[in-house]
Amino acid sequence: MLSEIVTSLGFEARVEEKPWEQGVLLDVQTDDTSRLIGRKGQTLAALQYLLNRILFRFDEEAPKVTVDVGCYRSEQRDELIQLALSGAEKCRKWSEIIELRPMNAFNRRIVHNALKDDPDVETSSVEVDGSELKAIILRPKTKKRR
Repeated sequence: MLSEIVTSLGFEARVEEKPWEQGVLLDVQTDDTSRLIGRKGQTLAALQYLLNRILFRFDEEAPKVTVDVGCYRSEQRDELIQLALSGAEKCRKWSEIIELRPMNAFNRRIVHNALKDDPDVETSSVEVDGSELKAIILRPKTKKRR
């Protein structure tokens, strides 16, 4: 189905299924990656949303599909995990609240998951005025007294 959508958009592309911890990853291989990814990944996000809506309409039990183009999401995921770990280290070192840049829900989920088991840092998302994006706040966990 993804192949048909991408082709109907005018792209010559090949779709490969790859292992992914959150379900199914479909990686689109094309020579025109930047147009298919779009500015800040917006076209890619819209394509993923559309595909998941179509799949869910046919089968409510269908696994969530992540769409990638030329390993963009994989590289972005690695960068977000590094950002999360670096922010957590600063939070621990300085015992201060650290605010990460505003990001969409898909990217926030990656950051929250990267730090969910951190014993010293907790995460939360906060609204950013004038934007549909939210920032992530890293805050030191308070130690429970005995």
